Amino acid sequence: MHKTISLVAIFLCGMGSTWLHAESGECDALQLLKQRPAPTKNLPIKGEVFRIKDRTAFLILPEKPQAGRPIPWVWYAPTLPGLPGGAEKWMFEKFLEKGIAIAGVDVGESYGSPAGRAVYSALHDELVKKRGLAGQACLLTRSRGGLMLYCWAAENPGKVKCITGIYPVCNIASYPGLERACAAYGLTAEQLKNELARHNPVDRLAPLAKAKVPIFHIHGDQDRVVPLEANSGLVKKRYDQLGGEMTLEVVKGQGHNLWMGWFHSQKLVDFILLNAAR
Repeated sequence: MHKTISLVAIFLCGMGSTWLHAESGECDALQLLKQRPAPTKNLPIKGEVFRIKDRTAFLILPEKPQAGRPIPWVWYAPTLPGLPGGAEKWMFEKFLEKGIAIAGVDVGESYGSPAGRAVYSALHDELVKKRGLAGQACLLTRSRGGLMLYCWAAENPGKVKCITGIYPVCNIASYPGLERACAAYGLTAEQLKNELARHNPVDRLAPLAKAKVPIFHIHGDQDRVVPLEANSGLVKKRYDQLGGEMTLEVVKGQGHNLWMGWFHSQKLVDFILLNAAR
């Protein structure tokens, strides 16, 4: 009996082309996946790097997690090339010392889009259902990571212990602006403007307030990139009106920069430690 041997070309995510001989027009997809290089990422502290929905994710576990209970964890955003970086190392060490893991996933410049949120949900499922992490995470947002985590949190308030932010973006209209953000949403700028209340963190705080999620932000009064009043200031005003619990620490004379006070904030660390232990 003659067997038909066909040559199948498969192109996979920037790897170029891999040519496989397969009987009856079929190919060994599992073998192809095994040939893919493992994801890599430079982290400030050694951890595991893996894929979620074809995106690079990381998990840093404490050396001695508390036995008999799910591992509390901090969810960091934005996870991008170079982030988290050396600036976050001090905070991460404080969390690990208390048995708290740190995780994140690179969703690119998603600006809080539904596609990015779907990857976030996949990461949460992986960490909680397969890796023993707690069902509720402590969110740590830095700059545009605020859009990413707040947009996910608004749809998943029961999975959030608390939210913290270092000059976080909370208002798409303020940063990056509708013209830059619209492509991530698959919309025109005008369409995003018309749908903004469905996506903008400052307009989606009610579910978090109802779930009694506590919030802590630290933000400079000289921030020109992510202005205080249009972001953390507006969140504070609206969250107070909704009956939510929020602390906003305004740092005078500081802008959107790498001042170490942002990343060595004992108040922020203590806030996370307190809520992680609840």
